[in-house]
Amino acid sequence: MSRADLLAAWHDHLALGLRRSHHTVRAYDKAAERLLTRMGLSSWDAVAEITATRLRTHLASRRAEGLSNASAARELSALKGFIAFARTQAGHAVSDPPRLRGPRIKKGLPRPVTPDDAIGLADAVEALAAEDWIGARDRAVLLLLYGAGMRIAEALSLTGSALPLGERLTVSGKGGKQRVVPLLPIVCEAVADYAARCPYPMAKDDALFRGAKGGPLSQGMVQKATARARKVLGLPDSATPHALRHSFATHLLGAGADLRSLQELLGHASLGSTQIYTKVDAARLLDTYRSAHPREKD
Repeated sequence: MSRADLLAAWHDHLALGLRRSHHTVRAYDKAAERLLTRMGLSSWDAVAEITATRLRTHLASRRAEGLSNASAARELSALKGFIAFARTQAGHAVSDPPRLRGPRIKKGLPRPVTPDDAIGLADAVEALAAEDWIGARDRAVLLLLYGAGMRIAEALSLTGSALPLGERLTVSGKGGKQRVVPLLPIVCEAVADYAARCPYPMAKDDALFRGAKGGPLSQGMVQKATARARKVLGLPDSATPHALRHSFATHLLGAGADLRSLQELLGHASLGSTQIYTKVDAARLLDTYRSAHPREKD
């Protein structure tokens, strides 16, 4: 097997198997290509044998080229995935990648949108779509993100077996961890409207959300539709599909939801991931204080 064959298989795994975005696939392809080229590898067995020490050396050479902490962390994540994939392809009983901790990255606060802007985005993607059923589809996806706090990958992984939606839905999140999310009537109605308009049959094992040609809908198409809508609405670039999940969490916390319940709804493995939203809510409260307090207007 040639190096090109390895890269082609990795590309298909990312794009078709995991349905990662175009930008992610391109970055992960490049990371794998650099690794194979620098180490002179051309077989799954050779990639599968890469140790943490060899991987650390490779990343050190990348850092010497001026790679930032954030870029180094992304490259490490890509290469761990590539090595795990190689171990599976090579028939290893254990496919876990080498244990290697990436550089610390200072995380910025999530940037939610307002409730009106969240609904406005969902309505705008519908109005701007080239076809009615595509507009209904995009609106349904965005309402799942905002109304149920789902990740975009979770929404797009739903199959026809989810229909008809009820008051609750079981979704499979990161690491295959399942959780139950409650559904608002507006979300159920939007998905039902899309399903009724979709020109493709809703088989139980097929993807619920379809692309224009009938294949599974990609994250990139949802992101492009959202980008068009936010431009029309005059919203910042931070108003992305994932920002709707952040908005779901921030607005629930502001309405009095407790952190443990929010952790369950979001599918976070640790409470620390959920606690970031307390900082978001505190920052928003401070902004409100500064704009409303009479001493700030002097």
